[in-house]
Amino acid sequence: MNYKKLLSILCAGALSTSLLTACGGGQKVDTPPATEGDQSLQYILDKGKLTIGLDDQLPPMGFLNESGKIVGFDIDVAQKVSEKLGVELETQPINWDSKQLELDTKSVDAIWNGLSWSKDRASAMSLSIPYLKNHMVLVVPVGSSYESVDDLADKTISLQSGSTAQEAYDTEKRLKDRTTMVGMENNMMCLIDVESGASDAALMDETVANYLIQTGGKNLRVMADFLYAEDYVIGFRKDDTALTEAVNKALQELSADGTLAEISQKWFGSDITTVASAQAAPAEDAPAA
Repeated sequence: MNYKKLLSILCAGALSTSLLTACGGGQKVDTPPATEGDQSLQYILDKGKLTIGLDDQLPPMGFLNESGKIVGFDIDVAQKVSEKLGVELETQPINWDSKQLELDTKSVDAIWNGLSWSKDRASAMSLSIPYLKNHMVLVVPVGSSYESVDDLADKTISLQSGSTAQEAYDTEKRLKDRTTMVGMENNMMCLIDVESGASDAALMDETVANYLIQTGGKNLRVMADFLYAEDYVIGFRKDDTALTEAVNKALQELSADGTLAEISQKWFGSDITTVASAQAAPAEDAPAA
């Protein structure tokens, strides 16, 4: 479905009906001004592009490849959604700590790059339906004896500052009360810190951890004892309901025609998308941001 074309048809139909009523001398119908209501979708259609803000160091969701091009699972999906909307996709790297400000000041139209659902984010943003299930995990050296969160007492944990990993750390008392946290700029730096022995473990999204370990040939492993399950969503400005609903519809259509499964197979080796069951509530065990 091309949403730009649909809106044009609807607007033309409404105008024709209005003119016919006026010419026929029928009863005058009061209609609200066109500027009233949620214009978030129309704003995107008018400017002809959807600008998404992302951390460009988060493989395989969104990252810079060797050629300096931003690629990833989220980028491929965002491209297909943009095509459904009839607009171009623009990717804008941002400081992840400043994502809410970037969104609210309209520097970007959406935060789309491994954004995990949380109560605080649901309060501050309009969030899409969940499209991917993830786990918050700990990464440790292959030869280490660590098997559970309790094994990391008195150890050092590295994580990306401003991410849900930091939110998870602050919520998980077994970590916050018994370990030392070191904030890093991105997840790759966290893994390098663990490899060098400066940190004992790194806390991050499972999708990111598995990809970085496999593609980088790192002598690291993901502990089986994960903290909790979480849902990936897309964040829009709080009142941008029309845009959120349009993207939700596009995601559902891409799931129905198999496009999401193909993109997931490309990046993960299997279909791990969850849009078919997206009406279910987000993971209850995820902490508030």
